[in-house]
Amino acid sequence: MRTPDMWSWDAFLTYLTAETLLQGAVTTIWLTVVTMVLGLILGLVLAIARGSRVLPLRWFGNFYIWLFRGTPVLVQLIIIYTGLPQLGLKLSPVWCAIIGLSLNEAAYLSEIVRGGIMSVAKGQYEAARALGMSPIKVMRVVVLPQAFRIMVPPLGNSLNGMLKTTTLVSVISVEELLRRTQYAVQVDFRVLEGLVAAALYFLLMTSIWTLIQSRIESVLNKSHRAAPNQSEARELQLESELEGVSR
Repeated sequence: MRTPDMWSWDAFLTYLTAETLLQGAVTTIWLTVVTMVLGLILGLVLAIARGSRVLPLRWFGNFYIWLFRGTPVLVQLIIIYTGLPQLGLKLSPVWCAIIGLSLNEAAYLSEIVRGGIMSVAKGQYEAARALGMSPIKVMRVVVLPQAFRIMVPPLGNSLNGMLKTTTLVSVISVEELLRRTQYAVQVDFRVLEGLVAAALYFLLMTSIWTLIQSRIESVLNKSHRAAPNQSEARELQLESELEGVSR
């Protein structure tokens, strides 16, 4: 029976400083950012659809979330990667990864966005509408700026999770950090050293993002405290403007 090789610090340091792992980490970062931005845009559309008075839109929103939250993201990725070519649409693994991760993440982000929107007092929406603002302008000027502060913590957690979820796209040949590590360890079969090096990269990325998120939350909270009860102040402003219009 072959005795497992002892831990090799030389191999570990070689993996840790290998250019291929650095390139994989860069791919992981931009893939996370792109899928989060697309997922957030689609999540906003879904959140609005679920709150719509138009019944088919509400049905579509509910069905979408039920479908994508009820099935594993790995299965969705494989279906997209293998299914689209059968429909005559051939995309690169990277595009399949972006589409699959964005569609899945949108189902979760829509709930975060919906919760943020619902946290804004209904009176502000009604007052802004009474002032003649369109629903889109009300959402852009009144609702979303206030909802954003509420959404930041869960959105940050979602981005932190997405950094790790991107490892799943290695199964469809996207060369992110895990895939690059798998290639690298095939040279001398120092699997443990390679995976520990990759884990340190993920720890570094998630730790840096945690610091950035804390800084963003601190700035937003500071801004919120500088204008005590900002939502109420805005509501009072809108009500004041409404009274001016009625006069």
